[in-house]
Parts: sequence; structure tokens; C-alpha cells
Amino acid sequence: MKFLRGRRLACPYFIPREIVNDGSWPYPSRLPLGAGWSGTCGAGEENVEPAPAQIREFCNLGYASACPRIPRSRDWDAVRFSIAGSNAEQMTLRYACELGHAPAAHGTLTYDIQTGTCFDGHCDERIRRLAASYFLAYRVRCSGCCDPENL
Repeated sequence: MKFLRGRRLACPYFIPREIVNDGSWPYPSRLPLGAGWSGTCGAGEENVEPAPAQIREFCNLGYASACPRIPRSRDWDAVRFSIAGSNAEQMTLRYACELGHAPAAHGTLTYDIQTGTCFDGHCDERIRRLAASYFLAYRVRCSGCCDPENL
């Protein structure tokens, strides 16, 4: 798979449904949402399930300017996440939204490690949905093998 610098971001219209563990991504933990995901496109009035190639190249990797469903007028082109900090009880994620490869919005979201509950809800459903997917991928990847205090 071809990874291009600057394209490894999650599409803000992607609605992740399930982690894909089929070996199709060589380094799934390096993907923008911490894993490869199946899902639907929320860019139109109806949620459409894109073709597998589109999910791999556009939905999971953002900056989907070649995607036929991406709105011409949009708030963001992509969203990126990172772990800002964690301890045994909670984890804080940073998010950055980009438009035209420039910062457009940013902030943090804090999750309860045990329950997966976000303490501070974001006003945009897209950020909440993608952040929850990133957090879930982290929990799945690190269940039983990671000490959150050593991140």
C-alpha cells in the first residue's frame, strides 16, 4: 500500500463500523484511526457503503478529493488524532481538523479507560465518532499488553 505523507488522516465523513483484521494493511496501528475500518460514507443524505478500494484509499486515509461523494463546500478535509497523555484511569486524545492542508480546528477529548466514556463531548458528531473509533482501536491493540502509564 502506498502511504503518502500528508494523506494519512481520517476522512471527516467516514462512519467507522468495524475494525478490519484481514492483513490488508501492512501496519494497521499506523493508520489514522489506529486500525483499518470498514464503514459507510456520511457525506450525502444517505449513508452509502463505498467499494472496498474506496474505503481503503479514501475513507481510512482522508484527503479524499477524488471521492465522488465528498462535498465541494466542507468544514474539513481530514482529521488526525494522537494520544496527548494517559494514566490508569483516563486517556486524553488530541484532534486536529484540516482544510486545504492547513489547521482549521483542534482540541482534546478525555476518555475513561475502563468504560470508554468520553468526559468532554465535542459538539460535532464526526469528531466524536472518529475519536471513539481511534480510542477503541487503541484499547483493542493494547488489551492485556500495554500499561497506559508507560505511553
